[in-house]
Amino acid sequence: MTDPGMTEPPHDRPPTKKLIEVAIPLEAINKASVREKSIRQGHPSTLHLWWSRKPLAACRAVLFAQLVDDPSGHVDTLLEDEDLRQRAQEALAARRARHARDGDDGKPIPPDDKPVTLEDVKDMIVELERKRLFGIVEDLVVWENSTNEEVLERARHEIRRCFPEEEDMPRVHDPFSGGASIPLEAQRLGMPSHASDLNPVAALIGKAMIELPPKFADRPPVHPGAKDRMSYRGAEGLAEDILFYARLLSEAAWQKIGHLYPPVTLSDRDGGGQATVLAWLWARTVASPNPAVGGAHIPLVSTFWLCKKPKKKAWVEPIVSGTDIDFAVRYGEPDDAEAVAAGTKAGRGANFTCLITGDAVPPAYVKAEGMAGRMGWKLMAIVAEGRGGRRYASPTKAHEEIAFSQTPEWRPDGPLSYDPRNVMVSNYGLTQVSDLFMNRQTIALKTFLDCIPEILSGIETSDDDSDAYRNALATYLAMGVSRLANRQSTGSVWNTGRETVEHVFATHALPMRWNTAEGNPFSTSSGNFIGQVKYLAKAVAALPASQPGGSVSQRPAQTVDFTGTVMSTDPPYYDNVPYANISDFFYVWLRHALKRHYPDLFQTVLVPKAEELVADNYRHGDRDRADQFFLEGMTEVLRHMAKQGRSDIPATIWYAFRQNEVDEDGTASKGWATFLQAVISAGYHVGATWPVRTELVSSLKKERNALSTSVVLSCRQRPPDAPTMTRSEFLHTLKRELPTALEDMQRANIAPVDLPQASIGPGIGIFSRCKAVLESDDSKMPVRTALQIVNRELDEFFSALEGEFDPETRFALNWFAQHGHDRGPFRDADSLARARAISVDSVDHAGIVESAAGNVRILTRDELAGDWDPATDTHLTVWECCQHLIRTLQDGGERQAAILLKKIGPQRADAVKDLAYRLHDIASKQKNAGEANACNGLIAVWPDLTQQAASIHDMDSNRQTDFNL
Repeated sequence: MTDPGMTEPPHDRPPTKKLIEVAIPLEAINKASVREKSIRQGHPSTLHLWWSRKPLAACRAVLFAQLVDDPSGHVDTLLEDEDLRQRAQEALAARRARHARDGDDGKPIPPDDKPVTLEDVKDMIVELERKRLFGIVEDLVVWENSTNEEVLERARHEIRRCFPEEEDMPRVHDPFSGGASIPLEAQRLGMPSHASDLNPVAALIGKAMIELPPKFADRPPVHPGAKDRMSYRGAEGLAEDILFYARLLSEAAWQKIGHLYPPVTLSDRDGGGQATVLAWLWARTVASPNPAVGGAHIPLVSTFWLCKKPKKKAWVEPIVSGTDIDFAVRYGEPDDAEAVAAGTKAGRGANFTCLITGDAVPPAYVKAEGMAGRMGWKLMAIVAEGRGGRRYASPTKAHEEIAFSQTPEWRPDGPLSYDPRNVMVSNYGLTQVSDLFMNRQTIALKTFLDCIPEILSGIETSDDDSDAYRNALATYLAMGVSRLANRQSTGSVWNTGRETVEHVFATHALPMRWNTAEGNPFSTSSGNFIGQVKYLAKAVAALPASQPGGSVSQRPAQTVDFTGTVMSTDPPYYDNVPYANISDFFYVWLRHALKRHYPDLFQTVLVPKAEELVADNYRHGDRDRADQFFLEGMTEVLRHMAKQGRSDIPATIWYAFRQNEVDEDGTASKGWATFLQAVISAGYHVGATWPVRTELVSSLKKERNALSTSVVLSCRQRPPDAPTMTRSEFLHTLKRELPTALEDMQRANIAPVDLPQASIGPGIGIFSRCKAVLESDDSKMPVRTALQIVNRELDEFFSALEGEFDPETRFALNWFAQHGHDRGPFRDADSLARARAISVDSVDHAGIVESAAGNVRILTRDELAGDWDPATDTHLTVWECCQHLIRTLQDGGERQAAILLKKIGPQRADAVKDLAYRLHDIASKQKNAGEANACNGLIAVWPDLTQQAASIHDMDSNRQTDFNL
């Protein structure tokens, strides 16, 4: 590795501010990122599972903004463009006219009695150019445009304008490449991309995405069958070959093990005859804790439901005869739906009930039986592919026996990591990787992998690279089998709503499953091998194979030489995702198939763990040592990045911030503070922070480790002569600069949910541009303390907004902060009102509260007057305007809300927006998700509302009917 202290970055010209350091169209990026999570067909994420993969839209936008100059750095040059100068003057004139007609919209405008100055024109030129660049980003993030060459070329053209010399074109490096989203999008934007990761599974995914496709770009498939199309672009030919040889692979595997997957005989109700099995549904068993039944095994069942669709409900009924337990499939509505839903569960965790005796089967007993290796399996039902949908059959002894009729000759042995928080199976005796797979599953997966060389042996290419092409196809087919393992494991489950085999990793963990669905890899439905490869092949076909190639290596980030590269990376998130521990699940199969193809990648028996930069207290012995390891290791990597990376381009560093990752005092948790400490200790100055929403809201409710917001930090190397600052100087600077920055963010429409993270940029920006901030005893202020101070200043900013509100609104805000919509004593309300020089009667008269029987409460939005009109309200308050606007938006949509906003008028509009921000802040601290989401939703569409409201010119004309609310 190059010594970072001896390496001078080759780009030492004075840096020009990049777009990401000033402004980005955050809402457009967020919308595209959230939408992308629901896209499956052709998305690179379907190539192979990787945890917490960043949305491509966000990566693409961040890279573009990281590389493209902000117009403010070239305003004198832009001024020379006569057309642009003319458009700027016209825009200023139009804004002045609009201001005269509609009132102040918060945007800068020369006073009416003064001429437009050169500086006014320059400011407008910068605004117009930013708007043009925003338009490129807004087009760039749309999923459908990810293969649109016209849109992509516009973005590449802007990047080339900033780097006109070919040798100066940026090379992007991501040393924590993971799912390879960042290097893939760098490649899509026309830049050479380089990636590395300690984890071999991640490195292989990267090779399959950015290394292999460009080698075989624009080539037709080589298979001997009929071709799908006349011409092939990018990796389309490679993708067609992958699917063709996957079908041959499935046929070869069937010839060897097809006898292990017999059909099932359907009942007369389901049409009779034999049908292909889609899945076998199993339950784990342990011996009954009651010695009177002689050690008879009892099933541990999470639910007896098979299908919960209203018109085809199906479930299994346990039939107990002495010490024997059988299951029978039943249809229709059960007499006791709650009992069917509960199975034999008797509470949370491993609490069960014995079906034979009714005795409790406590968690300690279940764990002891598992650790002693005495767990078994019981077949509960068989799912078949029938005409018109799924069919369910009762289990048979023959089907149960054949599943265990053959013992695997080889198993993917290797110890599972001790990680009770994330590898929960080890608590129940599943201590080896092989314990995650039943006999038939192990045999099937190994058979598929062993047949790959056989079906690829005859391939010859016309480009004299037959070996390389066979290696590429072997890589993708092995990844297809690895995908299959995710639905061929004891962690796979049956989805009773969709009637599908669900994969193991619904969360970033290896959970203990009591019911499991063993899919049939040779079926034509859920969980089959060809279905897995179809997803993979579609992803390959959509990869930007014709763009500049990339390189991916497997190595720890501490050893990478970053000289002369642009840094953009998504590091591990403290202790959130145990990548190495859970990726052993895939590694054992990939290594079995590909270790001769990639000897450097698969040197170790299991995934390397000792050097992985996560705070794993099980691995390091305790929390303090884990914290120290993470902080020191991450600081070392980031220091190399800061010293060796290009100084003319800011680095972008992602950190996934969970909404619940805050302490009781409202400050960020240790993980976030520790990560920021590493960034600053490495010598970086944090110039901006952008909160990018990267998870679907629904996933936050069901996924314990779900990551709601990724904070993107834009960083530059801190100058060696950076000054020190005292605590009082830091506070004084923060009070002077942060409110202005926050006001700019509000004008830029940063959503309330994102504002706390976005405010870290200017707050920590002040802190990190100093060599140190010194406390009164001359000790260095830690980042955690700085975050607490920034958070307090944010609270003061929100509190200061109240000063512009009418007294009734200020009363309502304070009462809501204390009581929400619950009742409170009149005496408390009276004191609160008197402090604002009003009475409770005044707030009641305004229509905000209900005061009766010695109690007071805030009216909900649904209780407000339905015929309310701001034009006729003689006691108008900002509170009413905000609440009615939210209700109208929710009930009537944006058009009706815009009409109401026009009636409220521009004089009150800013106050309404400020109140929405303040209410969101209060509701978030109360964990009142409904109110917080309502306020956030209003701010999210605020630009559209104001634009629509501005287009409504005559409230009293013949168009008056438009305003009937």
